[in-house]
Amino acid sequence: MSAHEQFSDIPRGQVIGSYDTYAEAQRAVDFLSDKQFPVQHVSIVGSDLRMVENVLGRLTRGRAAMAGAASGAWFGLFVGLLLSLFADEGTNAIVLILSAVVYGAVFGAIFGFAGHAFTGGKRDFTSRSKIVASAYEVRCVWAEADRAREILAGLTSEGR
Repeated sequence: MSAHEQFSDIPRGQVIGSYDTYAEAQRAVDFLSDKQFPVQHVSIVGSDLRMVENVLGRLTRGRAAMAGAASGAWFGLFVGLLLSLFADEGTNAIVLILSAVVYGAVFGAIFGFAGHAFTGGKRDFTSRSKIVASAYEVRCVWAEADRAREILAGLTSEGR
């Protein structure tokens, strides 16, 4: 069975636990694993999926330039490290790396500023997106479901 075939359908089997958060469902599967249960027979299925975008703050041209400078500096560091590996012995590697970081930061700032300016104010905020579910089910193949439920009964008694 290919990886695509394995994950293309909603997992079948019995629901062995229902949870409000992904962390609780993950804790249940971890508990099964700790008890030597074959967790390859288990799936976590989220339902009623929603995309949640948390607004982090206002995005100004200055902030866009600073973010561009930061990512450009990281890219410059990467390029500088690569160039220093292949540089001649007489080349000062630290100067090469620092100049690549500076050039990366400058060009990143320019592109960040220009990129934000060209949007015309259509998206003047920064945000972080994630997909969340309103409920999570832990499912198990039919043959192992009763055993999994018995083990999970110990999860609440241990107060984990």
